[in-house]
Amino acid sequence: MKIFRNSRLIMLLVAAVLLAFCAPNADAAGKKPELKNVILATTTSTQDSGLLDVLIPIFEKKTGYFVKTIAVGSGQAMAMGKKGEADVMLVHSPEAEMEFVKEGFGVNRRLVMHNDFIIVGPGADPAKIKGMKSAADALKKIAAANALFISRGDNSGTHAKEKILWKQANITPAGKKWYQETGLGMGQTLNVASEKNGYTLADRGTYLALKKNLVLDILAEGDAILLNIYHVMEVNNAKWPKVNAAGAKAFADFMVSKDTQEIIRTFGVDKFGSPLFFPDAGKKVEDLGK
Repeated sequence: MKIFRNSRLIMLLVAAVLLAFCAPNADAAGKKPELKNVILATTTSTQDSGLLDVLIPIFEKKTGYFVKTIAVGSGQAMAMGKKGEADVMLVHSPEAEMEFVKEGFGVNRRLVMHNDFIIVGPGADPAKIKGMKSAADALKKIAAANALFISRGDNSGTHAKEKILWKQANITPAGKKWYQETGLGMGQTLNVASEKNGYTLADRGTYLALKKNLVLDILAEGDAILLNIYHVMEVNNAKWPKVNAAGAKAFADFMVSKDTQEIIRTFGVDKFGSPLFFPDAGKKVEDLGK
């Protein structure tokens, strides 16, 4: 009788082990994903504008993932991706992004949205650039007037665009007394420019979101070169196996989905009378801004 009981106990234990191995995982059962955390490396403009404060809770509720957002310059975001320290990126430095993908660090780069850059500065406008269409000509006048210009200086997408504009203007501002670098994000750089009555290059979305606390006016805008384009791309898990590839794809898919694009289309309209970003999923870059 004792032998029978022991045999029965052993059979029950074996059955329990087999059930444990054969049970469906969380994804197959339609429950929360096994790897819940998704690390998003993104530019400060998406954070400072408030857009991510709206989108991320929706994504988390819809998918069961938890997003850890690291808002830095686009260059820093991609440096994280190269080390496998992020799962997915939302950035706005097209040339650097294409190089990132070419080197095999990123996959599935997709167009998400755009806005534009603007040159802002004090209302007194000592360099007299108000109303200028050419961004390069505006920078030439700022330099000629020795007027204070505040740069992010952080290898961000905004900083990359600024360097292109200085090159177009045939000016090397580094080392000049009137040129100062903050090494900070867009919101903080705008605050510094406001406090010091300086000029700076900013994305329109962040400027509008923070405008009520700034003593800065939009002085130069509308140049085609000031187009500011955002892409989402996943870190290549073939290089970094520990990357949450499923979570990264889920977030990227979410950003280009119809519902999310509609949220982007209307974001900011109620406060500013116009959206802070324009949705572009499925479009061609050459058609933007038309």
